[in-house]
Amino acid sequence: MIGERIKRGRTAARLSLRELSERVGVSAQAISKYERGLDTPGSEVLIRLARALGVKTEYFLRPVTVNLADPAYRKRTSLVKKTEMAMWARVQEKLERYLEVEELLFPAGRPSFKVPKGFKGKIQSLEEVEDVAANLRQAWGLGLDPIENLVEVLEEHGVLVVPVEADQGFDACMTLANDYIPVFIINAGYPGDRQRLSIAHELGHLVLKPVSSVDGEKAAFRFAGAFLMPSARAHEELGRKRCRIGPLELHLLKHKYGMSMQALLYRAMDLGILSQAAAAHYFRDFRARGWHRVEPGDQFPAEVSHRFDRMVAQALAEGVISETRAAELLGIPYGKLGEEIATKHHGLPLTLHH
Repeated sequence: MIGERIKRGRTAARLSLRELSERVGVSAQAISKYERGLDTPGSEVLIRLARALGVKTEYFLRPVTVNLADPAYRKRTSLVKKTEMAMWARVQEKLERYLEVEELLFPAGRPSFKVPKGFKGKIQSLEEVEDVAANLRQAWGLGLDPIENLVEVLEEHGVLVVPVEADQGFDACMTLANDYIPVFIINAGYPGDRQRLSIAHELGHLVLKPVSSVDGEKAAFRFAGAFLMPSARAHEELGRKRCRIGPLELHLLKHKYGMSMQALLYRAMDLGILSQAAAAHYFRDFRARGWHRVEPGDQFPAEVSHRFDRMVAQALAEGVISETRAAELLGIPYGKLGEEIATKHHGLPLTLHH
């Protein structure tokens, strides 16, 4: 257990055996033995390991509770192996903390992802994706209005979304935790509109079952657009036929629906509101201006879920966990929980006296 923890911590910190050994003051061979379970570090070395890896000593003593299946990457995703392994280790650490709190609060079992009764994800054409997205929104009670917080909607239905710091070549991927929990991993460095499209795209892969003649990637992207902006709303906002759509209109719709300007253009093209020729003209213009990388105007904020924080707060209030454990789960330094909460929430006290 300790060996696996040391290896995960080193991987997350992107340190080689030699680099970690230099920080800790023991040989690389000794670190290797610790990781393989051939030797166990003493308390003094364990403290130095914790400092070198930026974790608490308790981290090494917790059992490993999360196993991840091989991720499903997009075809164009490019990640350096060391970067991928570091990202994977950070995802596992975040999931362990999340699932630990869920288990404490919901001993009967966490919310599990289930395809709604009567829901059919099988499609034989890209056009059928529209009905699948509409049916899922209806089954989840989302109506037709913009989805304010996509991450929390998915968490309520058993899907976990984990933002991680990653290279520019990575948008998102999907995996399973402990063989049954769908996990979407997204790039924390991207604007919220791009994150939301990636999240909805992964949801498309999760629920769609395209026949072999239908391109799965195109179907997932079509689903993402349809899920974020239903066709009825798209026609209300844009009309039935357009020759031109200006940047201001796209920008305002971006902040209403949480979709990038380019995704909105694709949505208009998919629904026949814009012709393919007109849409292609806009895409060329975006590329010429560099807007395909960074769109103009103020950015849409990144997706943030507060469910984990709320669960930790509930567990603390009910005495299920101590303030020390709450601080560790939230990544707050020991003894600083009350101070951090007061600073973040304008003087809010940590507890109430009966």
